[in-house]
Amino acid sequence: MIPRSRTAGLLVLGAICLPACLSACASEERPVQQLKPLALKEQVSNIVKSADGYAVTWAGVLSNANPWHFGEHVVATIVGHDARGAEVVRMDQPLDAVPPGGSLAFTGQASATQKPAKVTIQYRPAQWRMAGRIASAFQRFPTSRVQTMRQKDGTYLITGYIANPYRIPASTLVVNALLRDKAGKLLGGGSTFVDEVQAGSPPRFILTVSGLPKGAEVAKTEITARTWGSTGRPYEELALAGAVPVHTVKPTSEPFAVDRNTSIVSEYKQ
Repeated sequence: MIPRSRTAGLLVLGAICLPACLSACASEERPVQQLKPLALKEQVSNIVKSADGYAVTWAGVLSNANPWHFGEHVVATIVGHDARGAEVVRMDQPLDAVPPGGSLAFTGQASATQKPAKVTIQYRPAQWRMAGRIASAFQRFPTSRVQTMRQKDGTYLITGYIANPYRIPASTLVVNALLRDKAGKLLGGGSTFVDEVQAGSPPRFILTVSGLPKGAEVAKTEITARTWGSTGRPYEELALAGAVPVHTVKPTSEPFAVDRNTSIVSEYKQ
């Protein structure tokens, strides 16, 4: 048994130490989560003569290494300089949200009165927002029956079908086509929009890729799709609604007369 005088002393000591401990804990700063910036994994630009000057086309791929955050309100800045270093074209291109742990393909086109000798692609830092689901919940939009056909004028006509793996319709999807050579090098790309994509009813998409350099040999077409908008809200709403089950049709064959697993276990025990 602790004497009453010693108990009173311990209570007084605790009353003195508790505020000190609380103030010390309050003064400690919580560690701030360090988010990695978006990375421009690939970029390519092409310049061709047009009726009113020069057509500048570009394609790029942004990567998001953060598995819990959307990269939102991203703007790419495309700048072209002539041989003397003078700026001849500049364009700000708002990009769609980059999903957690995913990537974003983008393409674009601008006109220039003078021929650029060099084109660069930069982007403003993203605004980060924590996603409501894990990265695996943001499924890819499957494509099928993709065809790439070279036209007489050197452009490429690309057609196919885009599917929605989620339970609710996707209001607007952006479909991107990236063209690559045999070595996998990015040659160029194009984009189009598809509206009201419902599960089980994949619509057809058609897009054209122009401006590729002469002699370019396209060996592979890479199709990706994403929700449209500078924030990840549309993609998040689809993921929160859930994906359509993979197997939705009941088997039509007759069940086994004897359960195979049961018979194997019974023979093993004997």
